[in-house]
Amino acid sequence: MNWRRNLWTLALAVMLSGSSYTMVIPFLPLYLLDIGASPDNVNMWSGLVFSSTFLVAAVLAPYWGRCADRSGRRRMVMRAGFSLAVVYFLGAFVRNPVELLIVRLLQGFANGFVPAAMSIVATSAPKEHLGFSLGIMQTTLLIGGIIGPLFGGTLSHIFGMRLSFVIAAVIIFCGTVMVGRLVIEPETNPESQEGSIMDDLKTAFANHRLMQMLFLLFAVQAVAMVLQPLIALYVAELQGSIEGVALTAGIIYSLAGIAGAIAAPQWGRLGQRQGFAKILVIAFAGAGIFNLAQFWAENIIEFSVLQFLYGLFVVGVFPAINTIAVSCTDANSQGRVFGLTTTANQFGSMTGPLIGGALSSWLGIKAVFLFTGSMLLLLGGLVLFNRFHRDAPGNCRPASDVSNE
Repeated sequence: MNWRRNLWTLALAVMLSGSSYTMVIPFLPLYLLDIGASPDNVNMWSGLVFSSTFLVAAVLAPYWGRCADRSGRRRMVMRAGFSLAVVYFLGAFVRNPVELLIVRLLQGFANGFVPAAMSIVATSAPKEHLGFSLGIMQTTLLIGGIIGPLFGGTLSHIFGMRLSFVIAAVIIFCGTVMVGRLVIEPETNPESQEGSIMDDLKTAFANHRLMQMLFLLFAVQAVAMVLQPLIALYVAELQGSIEGVALTAGIIYSLAGIAGAIAAPQWGRLGQRQGFAKILVIAFAGAGIFNLAQFWAENIIEFSVLQFLYGLFVVGVFPAINTIAVSCTDANSQGRVFGLTTTANQFGSMTGPLIGGALSSWLGIKAVFLFTGSMLLLLGGLVLFNRFHRDAPGNCRPASDVSNE
């Protein structure tokens, strides 16, 4: 089996998945205004529309992870990809906020493309290349996050949001066909797939190190998603007008992705050499500082620069968490591990917009940066504390950390 072909094929597919997602998601608040939401309740609808998908996806993720281990991870990638293509296409025809909410719920059922792709890479790549491989996957996901808002913002600016949904459907469809033709999945041990989802959860709860990573993933994703539905509205606030805000927000939203695409492979290599626990401390601290500083941004340029610097650091968190989680489990359960990481990720993605909607309605969007920056610094402090008390909480340690002692 050629693990490099799997890596680069799935990396490209994940990039297409990320671009199709971010072509439409950052602009949903503006779409809601177009289809009937009022300026007074758009924050509430944004929170509901964002969070509904993540709730469904979080509940189903362990099931899809088990299916991936039992019936094939490549099959799960294709199921999710073709389903997402249909859901994005339907999004072009909604007429009111309720219909958009229904489409977003259906998207939750279709979820699973990226975690299934990650699990194939995790089982294909040699152990010494695991951190680098997951870093590449994170990079291409971020590159998709760069292309998507720029393309989606341009399309919506010229043609309106509906065409963006159609193009997003075509993109994810093409990526799915490519996976079906080029990816060869590694063989797994059928005996390891016995048991139930409850058995998987019991095993996960007994693995303290894995549970720590799931908590961190939930927390950082919640913090990131607090702001995502608010970026377009905040850009409109900074520039003093809603005119052209989709294009401007698309460019600014992409800056964190550009920074992440530059930094993610380097974080992966550095973590392989220095230990991923150390990388988590540095990444959380830097992300917290530059996120907090956005509270004092007074114009679009300052906000853009801080978004870029924030992106350089926050991207280091995800490959570190994924690598530590994979290092704590056996190869035959990678689908289930990424199912659990998806659950943590989706619950964070569900919680974040609700918190952001409530805080911004109560205190205004600007004050939300005080909350998010402080939370990232707190998470970095918790990881640092755990490093100095490592013997107490964990029942396994990532190979990357052990090799450096």
